[in-house]
Amino acid sequence: MNLPTTLDGAVALNDLGLIRAEGADAASFLHGQLTQDMLHLGASELRLAGFCSAKGRLQASFLAWRDGDTIVLACSASVMAATLKRLSMFVLRAKCRLVDAGSALQAFGLVGTSASVRLAGAPVGSRHDTDDGTLIRLPDADGLVRALLVRPRDAEPLDAPLLDGAAWQALSVRSGVPVIEAATVDQFVPQMLNYELIGGVDFRKGCYPGQEVVARSQYRGTIKRRMFLFDVDAEAAAGHEVYHDADPGQPAGRVVNAARVPGTSTFTALVEVKLAALDGGHLHLGSVQGPSLRRAPLPYEVPFEANAAP
Repeated sequence: MNLPTTLDGAVALNDLGLIRAEGADAASFLHGQLTQDMLHLGASELRLAGFCSAKGRLQASFLAWRDGDTIVLACSASVMAATLKRLSMFVLRAKCRLVDAGSALQAFGLVGTSASVRLAGAPVGSRHDTDDGTLIRLPDADGLVRALLVRPRDAEPLDAPLLDGAAWQALSVRSGVPVIEAATVDQFVPQMLNYELIGGVDFRKGCYPGQEVVARSQYRGTIKRRMFLFDVDAEAAAGHEVYHDADPGQPAGRVVNAARVPGTSTFTALVEVKLAALDGGHLHLGSVQGPSLRRAPLPYEVPFEANAAP
């Protein structure tokens, strides 16, 4: 169920937390903590990165970019405080200061003409300074151009139509880029969320917490769970479990992110699921008596064998 291609406007992203990493060692510190190369993060690019536990489970997911001499990390507001505290524990003697930038900066989501006019053809994953603020082109969703705009909170009001926040959330889900929320902390190894397929893991960089687990999953063929897009005619939310007909006693997967499709009772959801559960039968939300999930196409290919061993 695609959203209308006529959507246009801007919405304040109050569910997005912003962290600034400042200091001479900011890049090297983050390089040693995240799944992505932060040392070579260019001034005009966006990178996806994860922060893992020692067991390789994602504690937070970030959109990361440079802002002058600092690096900005955008994550779910629901995990921002805990993530900031945990990352700060590892700073030690590094010349790096991590601060909550939410009091100084505000993020907006732009869709449609409001995004494309400002982007002026800039490619996906690019970052630019504009009169409005820092503008980042996000992956398209349902054929709609999307952008993230970060600007000072005391800036003049943004000149753009008001966008329905539910529409933004649904498009974010349908972009296929997962966000770790409080309900899903410590649940997923990056590959379970297709992180390496969408540029969130650099296997050539040095060590970081959980790196051995992530590398082993990649090179020993142990990826038996993946994230896919589904629609369901019931309320879904991050952390909700899904079940398969053939195994009602234990969950076959978990909702990563979900949002209501505006004007309908349908929810669109990114769901991490056992690959074996895609080999016939049906997936259901909550229990095998719950509503069925209908598979929808992701905007990228996910390599898997449906009959992979559970």
